[in-house]
Amino acid sequence: MTGPRLIARRQLLAAGLASAGGLILGGCSRPVPPTYGSLLRLGDNLTYLAHRALLPGESLVKEYSRAELSSFPAVGTTDPAQPAYGRPPSETYRALQRGGFADFRLPVEGRIARPGRWSLADLKGLPSRTQITRHVCEEGWSAIGEWTGVPLSRLLDAAGLEPAARFVTFHSIDGTVDSIDLLDALHPQTLLAYGMNGQNLPIQHGAPLRLRVERQVGYKSMKYVSRIVVTEHIDDGGDLGNPKNGWAWYVGI
Repeated sequence: MTGPRLIARRQLLAAGLASAGGLILGGCSRPVPPTYGSLLRLGDNLTYLAHRALLPGESLVKEYSRAELSSFPAVGTTDPAQPAYGRPPSETYRALQRGGFADFRLPVEGRIARPGRWSLADLKGLPSRTQITRHVCEEGWSAIGEWTGVPLSRLLDAAGLEPAARFVTFHSIDGTVDSIDLLDALHPQTLLAYGMNGQNLPIQHGAPLRLRVERQVGYKSMKYVSRIVVTEHIDDGGDLGNPKNGWAWYVGI
């Protein structure tokens, strides 16, 4: 199908999605990231609004037994100390590696009462959780792994969320930025993982600290978390974030 007929069909689809999005947005008053002019991103945002309006907020993903653990490939950045994807090596990360991550500090700031910098020992001093879950990759494969870490909700409780807090933004050592809403941030299965399969988190899987957002597709589980900012408004990362680079901000499963 080509020409004016195809253009008219696209215009009709865009108008319909915009109208539906407006209805849902009006019902739940949730901000969404910019679409950067992409019809596909508009559909992603509609999915987010529909999930938040219609699905239970505390539903858990399935957990598995240790007998069901599988091989787990490492994709994307596998060592920030090495150059990759046109990015120079991180000397800061290399120094942290050499010291066994003893000098690692996680800044937690923004719309919280008690900003601070957390060491791995500090994080391990908070109540921990171990869970065995399925990682679903956007490339079509999946794997089952065991994750141990502090529930993000525990860290946010310790930091003291302000009433205006709505989103949590994560910065990675390899330069990426992503964010989630408080519903996912406070979900009991959302972890800051420092262990995998009964061992310290491997470098290729995000050591020393990796986010696990079990109710979204795998790329939302950011590796090499280096900073957390609690915000009132959504931060989609701009040039460093997913929506502007062709990926959905919300990929609920």
